[in-house]
Amino acid sequence: MSFGARSAVHIPEILRARTALAAGLLLTLLAVLLALPSPAGAAASGPMTHPELDWMGSTIRAHEGGSTSTGNVATPLVTQTPGMDVSGYQGNVNWSAAWSNGGRFAYVKATEGTSYTNPYFAQQYNGSYNVGMIRGSYHFALPDNSGGAAQADYFVNHGGGWSRDGRTLPGALDIEYNPYGATCYGLSAGSMVNWIAAFSNQYRARTGRYPTIYSSTNWWTQCTGNSSAFSANNPLWIPRYSTSVGTLPAGWGFHTIWQYADSGVFPGDQDRFNGAYDRLQAFANG
Repeated sequence: MSFGARSAVHIPEILRARTALAAGLLLTLLAVLLALPSPAGAAASGPMTHPELDWMGSTIRAHEGGSTSTGNVATPLVTQTPGMDVSGYQGNVNWSAAWSNGGRFAYVKATEGTSYTNPYFAQQYNGSYNVGMIRGSYHFALPDNSGGAAQADYFVNHGGGWSRDGRTLPGALDIEYNPYGATCYGLSAGSMVNWIAAFSNQYRARTGRYPTIYSSTNWWTQCTGNSSAFSANNPLWIPRYSTSVGTLPAGWGFHTIWQYADSGVFPGDQDRFNGAYDRLQAFANG
């Protein structure tokens, strides 16, 4: 057989080999593309790039608006106890001045996700206590960052504990609009309820108390389907910058704390405990 004849025999085999190689490369490329996050997934999650700007209510005004006046709040039916919540954004707080202005309790941001701790936590948490306030700490939730139980553990391990000393409030879970992406962190209503339950149950297992839940009615309705699953055990902290607390999320017949303004006579946000000072002490003791 001549050389030309041998070439004619092998050309189809070469073409088939090249076709198979191209197909293999195409399949590999498709697998890589399918493994990449979709645009929707990317929108639901993002890196924690500005935790110092994430505080209790930092997303509320942008999404829900509200009055800038703190002097037009409706007269409540029961005696209220004034207080505040602060974060690293306030830096070192003048607690003596806050006490002189009537502040009797304070919540301090301790953690966010499973990697951030407030660098001013000690000054704020201990400083409020030292002037006589009843104080507690809160965790800024990132449900797309890690599981609820993991974030509860991180919170308790970094300032979120509780003790029955009459001066320590139960820890609070701050769950609000996602500052890094999709409003509900890419979770379905059912998955969000499960995440909150995991956090709440782990916090109770670690401390003996259910955490207070801070959330707005609008966010809660959108992202949990207006779940009533937590109203029996978890105190409600409602943000609403208006003359009254408005409609509460499903199941809760009353609120425990109302964040009624994001600025005012106290550092940070302005809050009212829904009861007299002795009821605040009772709340601290559990």
